[in-house]
Amino acid sequence: MDVVFVPFIYTISYLVVHVQRLGDELVPKQMDEQNIVSRVRMGFWVQSNKGSMMKKLYIWLFTILITIASIVYQRKTGPTYPIDGQVEIGGMPLAYTFERAHAGAGDHDVRLGISNDQIVGTLYWRRYKTDDPFNSVPMQNKDGILTAGLPHQPPAGKLEYHVALEFKGERVTFPHHNVVIRFRGDVPAWALIPHILLMFLAMIFSTYTGLSAAIKDEKLYRWIWITCLVLFAGGFIFGPLVQKFAFGDFWTGIPFGTDLTDNKTLVAQMAWIMALIIYRRNPKNRLVVIIAAAITLIVFLIPHSLMGSELDYGQEGMGKV
Repeated sequence: MDVVFVPFIYTISYLVVHVQRLGDELVPKQMDEQNIVSRVRMGFWVQSNKGSMMKKLYIWLFTILITIASIVYQRKTGPTYPIDGQVEIGGMPLAYTFERAHAGAGDHDVRLGISNDQIVGTLYWRRYKTDDPFNSVPMQNKDGILTAGLPHQPPAGKLEYHVALEFKGERVTFPHHNVVIRFRGDVPAWALIPHILLMFLAMIFSTYTGLSAAIKDEKLYRWIWITCLVLFAGGFIFGPLVQKFAFGDFWTGIPFGTDLTDNKTLVAQMAWIMALIIYRRNPKNRLVVIIAAAITLIVFLIPHSLMGSELDYGQEGMGKV
C-alpha cells in the first residue's frame, strides 16, 4: 500500500502547491488607477477558478482513495485469497500460507517450512462437495520445506485439503477448516491486463461521477458516458474472454448460471445505463447518478470470485454450477 499511496500523495501535494502559486501569480501585486476595475474582475475570476480546480483535485483524491481501498478489501476478503496462520508443535511455532487458487497446467504443490527435520507431514485432500474419502500424501522434506502435490483438476474444479504434522508422538492438524482451492486455465496477458485496468478505471470513473453529481458538477453527461463505455469494455468484452480462458465459458451469470462476478458486473452496467437514460431526459435528476455510483461501489465491495464457476463432480463433463 505504501508503494501506491506515497507517490500519489506526493503528486497531489505538488499539484496543490502549484495551483495555489499559479493563482497568486495571476493576481497582480500592484494596480494603477487605469486598470483597477479590470484587475479586480480578473481577481474574482482567478479566485473562482482556483476554487473550482481545488474542488476537482479533492474529488479526484477521494476517488482514488475510495477505489484503492475497495479493491484491497475485495481481494483480501475473496475466496481465492491465500490463507495464512501459525501452528505450534513441540514448542516450535510454524507459519504457513495455503493457496486457494491454481492457474495453468500441472499439480499444485503445498509447501510448509519447518525448523526441525524430524517433523513429519501428511497432506490430506479430496474433491470438494463430495463424499470421497480423504487421500493421504506423505510430504517430502526438501531443504527444510515439506512438500506434497494436489492433483491437477479440470477448469473450475475444486479440492479441499488440510495438513497433519507429527513430532515425537505429538500430532497437530490444521487449519481448523479445510482449505478449498479452485483450479483454472491460464489466462494470457493480452486479455487479463486490459480487463483488470478497464475494471479499475470503471470504478474510478464511477466514483468520480457520483461525487461530482453530489457537488452539482455541470459536466456529468460526459462522465456518465465514459463510465458506461469503460465498464462495458472491461466487463463485457475482456471479462468474457478471461472467463473463457480460465473456466471454458464466456458467461456463467444470468441466465446461464449463478456466477456472482458476472452477475454483479451486469447489475452495475444496468445501473449506469439507467442513469444515462434518465439523466439525458432530465439533467436535474442527479440522484440517479449518485445511486448508480453507490450500486457500483457496493458491487465492487463484494469479494471477487465469490459464488464463482464451480465444477459439479456429480456431473463431471456436463457443466458447472
